[in-house]
Amino acid sequence: MKKKLELLEQLQGSDKGIDEQLSAQNEHRAAISRLTEDLAALQRALVERQEEMASLRQEKAALEAALHTEQENIRRSETNMKEIRTNKEFQAVGREITTARKQVADIEEQLLQLVSRMDELQAAVDTLLGEYSAAEATTAQGIAEMQQAIDSLQQAIDTAVAGREAIAKSLGSNLVRRYNQLREQRRGQALAEARDGSCTGCNMQLPPQMYNTLFRMEEIFFCPHCQRILILKQEQPT
Repeated sequence: MKKKLELLEQLQGSDKGIDEQLSAQNEHRAAISRLTEDLAALQRALVERQEEMASLRQEKAALEAALHTEQENIRRSETNMKEIRTNKEFQAVGREITTARKQVADIEEQLLQLVSRMDELQAAVDTLLGEYSAAEATTAQGIAEMQQAIDSLQQAIDTAVAGREAIAKSLGSNLVRRYNQLREQRRGQALAEARDGSCTGCNMQLPPQMYNTLFRMEEIFFCPHCQRILILKQEQPT
């Protein structure tokens, strides 16, 4: 029975190691997700700025077309003025030219403001492009390193699982089944050390007769309070 208790301790140690390695894998995967999301967020910001720039270019093209139209109207009106015979027509065309020139001035002002916005936006796009390019390289390297760590951990897990299976085979299916149930119910801690008359798993006092019998290691005992398998490491007091 002492051998079985030692094997149970080994099994719990193996499971603890596997749990820690699985947890480390999950941390690496979470870090990969964060890196990927950070890069995606930077890409979204870049795309938004690029789309905004495309929209401004369209707006600029429309303003330039409107400016060209108004300038053509002015030239046409000025040409027509040379053929006007009445003062009334002359004044009407003059008003058209004045209105068109005001439109030209307004459009030119809009274009100046728009070009200024485009220059600022282009600077932001260039900055984001640089940041994205650097982040892309850093992210790729970070993901590769973390994936390598995940793969290395998986090799260790596979080795540990094989060792665990060998230990479990030596213990027998019924005892392993009970052990596994306790692990699920007790947050991975199926065994607890009995020390100074108490179970260290739940800190409850053990029945004196049970505690004294533990020293003989003739059978497996379970804590009557938390149901964990009890192991004993201290020497029996004389």
